[in-house]
Amino acid sequence: MYYTQIYKIPPRWGDLVEVDMELIRAINVFNKFSKQGRNIFLTKDLKMLFPDESPKTLQKSVDRLIAHDVLRRASKGVYIYTQGSLGPYPLERLAENIRRGHYNYISLESALSQYGVISQIPIDRLTIMSTGRSGEFVTPWGVIEVTHTAKKPLEILNTTVEGRGPLRIATKETAIKDLMKVGRNTHLIQREELNYV
Repeated sequence: MYYTQIYKIPPRWGDLVEVDMELIRAINVFNKFSKQGRNIFLTKDLKMLFPDESPKTLQKSVDRLIAHDVLRRASKGVYIYTQGSLGPYPLERLAENIRRGHYNYISLESALSQYGVISQIPIDRLTIMSTGRSGEFVTPWGVIEVTHTAKKPLEILNTTVEGRGPLRIATKETAIKDLMKVGRNTHLIQREELNYV
């Protein structure tokens, strides 16, 4: 990604610095995507953006972009373009990208907290169900907990509603059922709510 030819440019994130031609090119690529509202990139995205690089060279390039504050590592294999915005729901934006290509929706404690069924959970923790793999991702914006579901897409669409952010949210009944199905603690839920399902 990097040539040895040196140019001086006044970047938006610092004083006049020397950067090489390929760094400028990378910034231009990220700017283009940022204008389209895309500021989150997975490792596989970077491989497509810079196809001529070997995995080892690409990782060195990514490390350099991070050192120049062009990219920020959000979690393993997930990067944020620092001059872009994630909007008012950064955890949801990250979650939909971490499990991109799968059906994801807010459920469990995060959904039940929004419905007022359980006490508020920390705003820097998001619990989602996904047709992708389970996992926990610690990011600078908070923790994303992904729990796998075997539900079919149509069932997910029929048991969720549009949320405040980019992710759909389980109905109250669905969130309680999800909580019970995955064996989570239900002692914070009022008994009448459990009878409801």
